[in-house]
Amino acid sequence: MPALDVDELVRGVEEQLATLPGLADVESVVATVGGSGTHLASVTVSFVPYEERAKDVFATIESVRATAGDGIAGAAITVEQPAMGPPTGQALNIEIAGADPAVLKRLGDEAVRLLEESELFAKLDGLTSDMAAGRPELVVEVDRERAALYELNTSDVGNTIRSAINGRVASQFRAGEEEYDITVRLAAEFREDLDSLGDLVVVAKSGAQIPLSSVASWRISRGLGDVTRKDLTRVVTVSADVRAGFNANAVVAEVRDELLPFVDALPTGYTLNFTGQQQEQQESQAFLFVAFLLAAFLIAFILISQFDSVTKPLIIISSVVMSTVGVLLGLVVFRMPFVVVMTGVGVISLAGVVVNNAIVLIDYIDILRRRDGLTVLEAIVRGGVTRFRPVILTAITTVLGLVPLAIGLNFDFFGLYTDLNPEFYWGGEQAAWWSPMAIAVICGLGFATFLTLLVVPVMYSLFDDLDAWVRRIFTPASSRAAKEPSTPLAAPERVVPAAASSRLAVPAAAVSATATSPSDAQPPT
Repeated sequence: MPALDVDELVRGVEEQLATLPGLADVESVVATVGGSGTHLASVTVSFVPYEERAKDVFATIESVRATAGDGIAGAAITVEQPAMGPPTGQALNIEIAGADPAVLKRLGDEAVRLLEESELFAKLDGLTSDMAAGRPELVVEVDRERAALYELNTSDVGNTIRSAINGRVASQFRAGEEEYDITVRLAAEFREDLDSLGDLVVVAKSGAQIPLSSVASWRISRGLGDVTRKDLTRVVTVSADVRAGFNANAVVAEVRDELLPFVDALPTGYTLNFTGQQQEQQESQAFLFVAFLLAAFLIAFILISQFDSVTKPLIIISSVVMSTVGVLLGLVVFRMPFVVVMTGVGVISLAGVVVNNAIVLIDYIDILRRRDGLTVLEAIVRGGVTRFRPVILTAITTVLGLVPLAIGLNFDFFGLYTDLNPEFYWGGEQAAWWSPMAIAVICGLGFATFLTLLVVPVMYSLFDDLDAWVRRIFTPASSRAAKEPSTPLAAPERVVPAAASSRLAVPAAAVSATATSPSDAQPPT
């Protein structure tokens, strides 16, 4: 398409953007024609800062998607949102790998057709295949046997056609210190006329001039688009964005189910994989899961060395694992998606606070049993009452500190210090990034506080009873009898004289031992 036609289409798109409902939030509109190709153009719409917007920007983008291109024929218009963060690809990115480009093109077109005919198409935007848009090309087929009769080869035929259409540098023109190439080729009216190729002649090595039509035939065909290789294998990519208001992970899961029969029917040697954002999320999820396990292992290792026990660290670690239930409940209550990176970071950071509260409670219970000789029940009750305040204060201070991050409270530090104008406002673009982590810690910590005050003491009592039962089962009877205090036998009664009452009392066992020898017995005086 000529650049002039593209410019007219872009002006039509700009006129449609001028009627947007959220036009008041638009700061600038910049159109670029022919930036990456004579047939391509882009229109960039910039919005004012978040605190100055009167309408939701995602609703404005959906309005653009619904109206852009209406009444404009001859152009494919897509509406894209700039990617945030590192490049991860589009939300839906399907790679089909195989050997034959023609088969890959057919499979890519079929996958696009299946998604366009399904109900999921309303949730997708810009669904396309990178091999679908093939460009017209001139295909010249050389009859090798006839060319050999005239002492010609495919290189001679190809060079002749290339010189006629693309041209050949015949000489150079010098103007001052500058040199310009002089290219010789057919005139434009002959280059665009395929019938004129029949008038071309190919010069053989013997000097004979052979008509091109005698050794070759030609036709117009649509070639393949970009052929991409990944790990030395040809790949066709089917990609699309997810419209605003839909969860990307849920939509991709629905696409998996929709394409399941298509995957089962793939030819031998061809594979289908979901990449892009899904692959990045899976790698991040695997990394965070390993990090959580490593953190739990290190915490358990330190606790075992300090408590000199296995059951007590097990109680503390179990409270950390159960606190993730509070995270999931909080996401359900606030209707927020499970963001792999930020929610995962919140779960890992939550483990440190939960461990501290459980350590404070269990350690004080052990101190009461060891120092004051209290029973398990008495130590648990008194320890819970004493440590109730530190545990609650830890939870409250942490929750209150994260509330501004969760609700997106923003203010300008520089304006506060210079003009005493902090410019408070709620929400913001950063809130969508940090809010999942804050909500995970707040909800998880609230649920973990309940576990620390109620569930941890119950588990402590159960594990103590289990420990006593295990000791009774696996300790030999002889060892138990040796540890139990034996009751001494009753000594025979003796009449102690009154004169001897002023002496120190002699134990009965000693008296009975000395009275066993008759020769040592002294007559009473």
